Amino acid sequence: MPVQIKRIYDEADKKDGVRILVDRVWPRGMSKEDAKLDHWLKDIGPSNDLRKWFDHDPDKYDEFKKKYKQELETDEQGDALDELKEITKKHNKNITLLFSAKDENNNQAKVLKEIIDHVHVT
Repeated sequence: MPVQIKRIYDEADKKDGVRILVDRVWPRGMSKEDAKLDHWLKDIGPSNDLRKWFDHDPDKYDEFKKKYKQELETDEQGDALDELKEITKKHNKNITLLFSAKDENNNQAKVLKEIIDHVHVT
């Protein structure tokens, strides 16, 4: 089963499996109850500096992706990525990465999905 991504503002569905928010900042206007989260891995989100630099500009996405992957190799974000990989394995990739960005094609969840899709489950 492939890892899914979707906006946190979209309605929760049983097909989502384990719901994991991958934003550093809590989504504006979303209650914790409505989010129906299983995990919030806020340390896995892009740093505030990177997030502000990127500003969801599609022209910057390739550079954002490169910089974000470098950040994911640092201690704090690397630990969160390891935790995400463990959750992914434990639930046989039956997970949905949730994000709040309006742009569904250029965001950190898409980068994380690319990484997690290569995790081998046994």
